[in-house]
Amino acid sequence: MNAAYSREKRLERIGASPRWDGEAFRNTHAAPPRRDVPMPTLKEFLCGGERRVPQSPLPAADPRQIWPRAPQTGLRATWLGHSTVLLEIDGWRVLTDPVWGPRASPSRFIGPKRFQPVPVSMSELPRLDVVLVSHDHYDHLDFTTMRLLRRVNVPIVTSLGVGAHLEAFGIAPERIVELDWGDTHRVPGTDLTLSATPSQHFSGRGLKDRNRTLWSSWVIGTQRHRVFFSGDTGLTPEYADTRARFGPFDLVMLEIGAFHPAWGNIHLGPENALAAHDLLGGGPLLPIHWGTFNLALHPWDEPVETLLRLAPSGTRLLLPRLGQPIEPAHEIPHETWWRGVDAQAAPTPATDQLPAEMPWPID
Repeated sequence: MNAAYSREKRLERIGASPRWDGEAFRNTHAAPPRRDVPMPTLKEFLCGGERRVPQSPLPAADPRQIWPRAPQTGLRATWLGHSTVLLEIDGWRVLTDPVWGPRASPSRFIGPKRFQPVPVSMSELPRLDVVLVSHDHYDHLDFTTMRLLRRVNVPIVTSLGVGAHLEAFGIAPERIVELDWGDTHRVPGTDLTLSATPSQHFSGRGLKDRNRTLWSSWVIGTQRHRVFFSGDTGLTPEYADTRARFGPFDLVMLEIGAFHPAWGNIHLGPENALAAHDLLGGGPLLPIHWGTFNLALHPWDEPVETLLRLAPSGTRLLLPRLGQPIEPAHEIPHETWWRGVDAQAAPTPATDQLPAEMPWPID
């Protein structure tokens, strides 16, 4: 497939999407900013809030001794930070929203910086069967990581239109698969399928490309297991439809972090993550999108603490350390490993932090 053909077919598919209005992609349900809560200002992002960054390194595990052994139950997940998860599912490996770069930003010098390096380098990952990119925001589609992936002959499945970014980063067009909501792709040579499902978010990497590419949640499945991966999303009733079509799920991965009341329609946060979990039919819940970047004004550990406080009795929360492989079918004791990280350090004001995504123009 040459680049010109790829661009022509991409534009044709975008134009045919029910979500495309002729100028941009739209959510199924309107998701305007909340008017009852003021939008954070740029000044607040730069120097507002307390404890936005941990004062010492977070506890992390080394998964390299575990990965060579197949999971006993056929399904294993290793959270590597933010929305980056290595899924091992019935002999196949899926890497979600891989971000190894030092910042979730278009700049090497300013923007949200990682709290600490990923527990393993990309070269230490086991062989991958597919990489999944949910949408084009900087904390999910990372230039540094994609440049490294140019040298790895692995397919990349993503939302409609995002392939243009990947090609610009040097990914060969024949490695890219773009899906609209409702589309399913079977990875060649496997029984692994990836299905793009509705979410409620937005896209864009600059000031002039707002919503020119699609955003998605995902179902990753084999004949034996089903995994739900939220990407970024607000709470949408469409998750009940996803449950009806694809459930039940053996693992549900939902974003809980970087939240603010003004973003309540396009990010879940802990409370809405629990509501989404219920719509999806329950199942072991692995919270993602926290503990890696300073993307909001709340303390860095508030998402997980709020989730623990609000979770109904009986909710199967999976709370692994960074780099700790877990099998959702196993009973995993709750370990509040993040507590105490700041105990011996004084809070430091947040600096050098521009948001990785601007939901709407800030004041």
